[in-house]
Amino acid sequence: MQLTAAPTRRTGIRDADGMAVASFILGLLGLLVLNVFLGPIAVVLASAALWRGTHRKGRALLGLGLGVADLVVLVAFMQFDNTVSWSF
Repeated sequence: MQLTAAPTRRTGIRDADGMAVASFILGLLGLLVLNVFLGPIAVVLASAALWRGTHRKGRALLGLGLGVADLVVLVAFMQFDNTVSWSF
């Protein structure tokens, strides 16, 4: 007797869709605050969503691009400030 339903392919795609949306939101938020943390998380979530075959490929690609942009902004601030990290 099985107490829970067997996992289906649909739940994996829904999880991947959630990862795509989360990567987009974290990448967007990372442009404003905590880009050193949120940028890499957005890149990893977007990559995982694309690898799992999300239906929201556009959001995953935007999340990937925003995550990379977060890291580029961080490097630009570090170069402008001539420090390893930046502060106000």
